[in-house]
Amino acid sequence: MVELDRIDHSIIRELQKHARITVTELASRVGLSKTPCQVRMRRLEEQGYITGYTALVNQTKLGQSHIAFAQVTLNDTSSSALAAFNNAVKQISAVEQCHMIAGNFDYLLKVRTGNMAEYRQVLGEQISALPHVLQTSTFVVMENVRDAGL
Repeated sequence: MVELDRIDHSIIRELQKHARITVTELASRVGLSKTPCQVRMRRLEEQGYITGYTALVNQTKLGQSHIAFAQVTLNDTSSSALAAFNNAVKQISAVEQCHMIAGNFDYLLKVRTGNMAEYRQVLGEQISALPHVLQTSTFVVMENVRDAGL
């Protein structure tokens, strides 16, 4: 792998802010001509620094404004139990993020639903039924102050 330089980092930052930017505009913003910029973008993609491009969506307009964080404690933290949980949690579409945590619990899930009743159903029927779940604790978001996707 080639070590990233200032221009590579600039390309990545610009694409994070404006994924649909034209190569010509991107090249102008980072101080390159179009062809070298395309070559660098392709290299960054091939080396796995850029893994894809996506659209940021206003979830509130789509009726998905309820956010809750669920702490999950497992009754078994062996490698096979963690793998079973990891594979199963990926199947729950309401789980936007899942992070294994070092601390008093094992996982922190960001769950997005339409309302509290829908969240209760997801928690009770899907999250609590995941392999090896011993206990959950919920923190409901009152206001989304900063979100990297907005």
